Amino acid sequence: MTFHVGNLPPDILEADLRAAFAAHGRVSSVSIPREKMKGGRSSGAHRGFGFVVMKDPDQARKALAALDRKPLGGRELSVRSANPEHHPVYVH
Repeated sequence: MTFHVGNLPPDILEADLRAAFAAHGRVSSVSIPREKMKGGRSSGAHRGFGFVVMKDPDQARKALAALDRKPLGGRELSVRSANPEHHPVYVH
């Protein structure tokens, strides 16, 4: 199951997001898209959302129930199921 995780704090790292979800099961991948400057270089700032993939449906449901509307880094997360067919691919 792929999750769209919104309202991420500005200083969060992919490792932080992975750790939050890994407390509830195995995480396959995590990505937090970064802003691009003119010329294609990353500015380092993220867009306030990310994606987390968990393969086990039971673990994914537990993570969703445990993390949606819960604080992380001082912000209340918004965790929603994302449509995998429309999951964007970001190149870092």
